[in-house]
Amino acid sequence: MSVPASTPFQVYDTTLRDGAQQEGMNLSVADKLAIAPLLDELGVGFIEGGWPGAVPKDTEFFKRAAKELDFRNAELAAFGSTRKAGTRAVDDPQVRALVDSEAPVVALVAKHDLRHAERALRTTGDENIAMIADTVAFLVREGRRVVVDAEHFFDGYRFDPAYSRAAVLAGFEAGAEVVALCDTNGGMVPAWVAEIVHEIRGAVGPDAVLGIHAHNDSGCAVANTLAAVEAGCSHVQGTVNGYGERTGNADLLSVVANLQLKYGLPVLKVADGLPGGLPELTRIAHAISEITNISPFARSPYVGASAFAHKAGIHASAIKVDPDLYQHIDPATVGNDMRMLISDMAGRASIELKGRELGFDLSGRPELLGRVTDRVKDAEANGYTYEAADASFELLLLEEIDGHRPQYFRVESWRTIVERSGGRGTPATAEATVKLHAGGERVVSTGEGNGPVNALDHALRQALVLVYPELETFELIDFKVRILDSMHGTDAVTRVLIEMTDGQHSWSTVGVGPNLLEASWEALTDSAIWGLRHRGVTPR
Repeated sequence: MSVPASTPFQVYDTTLRDGAQQEGMNLSVADKLAIAPLLDELGVGFIEGGWPGAVPKDTEFFKRAAKELDFRNAELAAFGSTRKAGTRAVDDPQVRALVDSEAPVVALVAKHDLRHAERALRTTGDENIAMIADTVAFLVREGRRVVVDAEHFFDGYRFDPAYSRAAVLAGFEAGAEVVALCDTNGGMVPAWVAEIVHEIRGAVGPDAVLGIHAHNDSGCAVANTLAAVEAGCSHVQGTVNGYGERTGNADLLSVVANLQLKYGLPVLKVADGLPGGLPELTRIAHAISEITNISPFARSPYVGASAFAHKAGIHASAIKVDPDLYQHIDPATVGNDMRMLISDMAGRASIELKGRELGFDLSGRPELLGRVTDRVKDAEANGYTYEAADASFELLLLEEIDGHRPQYFRVESWRTIVERSGGRGTPATAEATVKLHAGGERVVSTGEGNGPVNALDHALRQALVLVYPELETFELIDFKVRILDSMHGTDAVTRVLIEMTDGQHSWSTVGVGPNLLEASWEALTDSAIWGLRHRGVTPR
């Protein structure tokens, strides 16, 4: 690796600016103020907050950030562009807005592709370089640390190496602290990136700080970032969870985990005595997902729910001996956990490990393991799936261990009615009636909802809440339906997966039946039973 050992490594997060350009994402000022401290806690060196002067919401963010945010590890960066052609930086209002933002660092986007200078900016190559030099020099005189984002650098370099090289040198000569080489269109592959960075490193000398800003259009953003580091970059840019427009930016979490765990580079800087760094990686990834309202991607490296999930029986047999045989790191290193997935591929080792994960010691009980394994395989052959329904599997396990499930209530009957009054387009109303026995009494409850399943959920809660007030906190947060054997049309088997929460924890259950309602009822009752048991409630 050609990064000098004495060069401090820099991690630059652009979630709040470049990541926020993702389709469907709309971060409020409050959202940004909530995400920024999480990024600081992670240990990044720079947090890019947005484009003050160009985006009113970002102008407000910087105004509030100056008063409300107190970073321990990071510095706030404002993003903007070089001055307009034919003017002076000192007279450009958008450049002035960067100074007025009070951010100590400015990320200055500048064209490094001659074609973009001539066609997009409609100026000459020489004037574009003058724009870079003038704007950087002005911001440095104003006391700002300047990072030049060399936009379209790699495409520009492949078209005209001399011009792109001259633009990079102009930024450094004017006082830029970093020039980040951008794969703006995301079309590079690691070998091309490594070759070009190596050439630029030779041109700028060993002491200049080169950075890499990669997009993921070719699926290579993380790999390209690592290739750039190997070739001489000591500043990496990216976004949490790979957010960004089109296919996203380099996932900064994967980048920093790889650099620290695989390359041995201490890239995250966390103040002594404070939490943060890699052990908080998964928690922070999921916390930011909650704020952005974008569901976490289960298969994300390091932090995804499936990153250390094992399904095949042969894996489980080996993991039982040594978890490292099928895991590239200890999941705890990044704050994640190993999970065993229970499916028709599961063998006895998988069941034993899953039981241990759920708090049951099944070792030395071969007959029990055999019964559970056979039951899981039979159930999955009939449409059940337990790999995404741990709560239902735990109830199945309890049945085999104790001979029965916890008896919180006994269902007598239930029914639903959907009624529409008026013509097409008139909203339908749904009503459900549940009859059950709980707390020594027979209870009849009727609930209404915006559909039959919602009505069933309300009726079940109303029937039970007087006996089990703990149910007041339970809330259904996800509902998935899968039609199995769809060739049978309306006679097909239906599978329902639901996720419930009590405000602190969430759990998932599965139900299968000849129709949506029967499958939903099974999942709903399983969810109530599991939730009460794990709240420590005894049957009444």
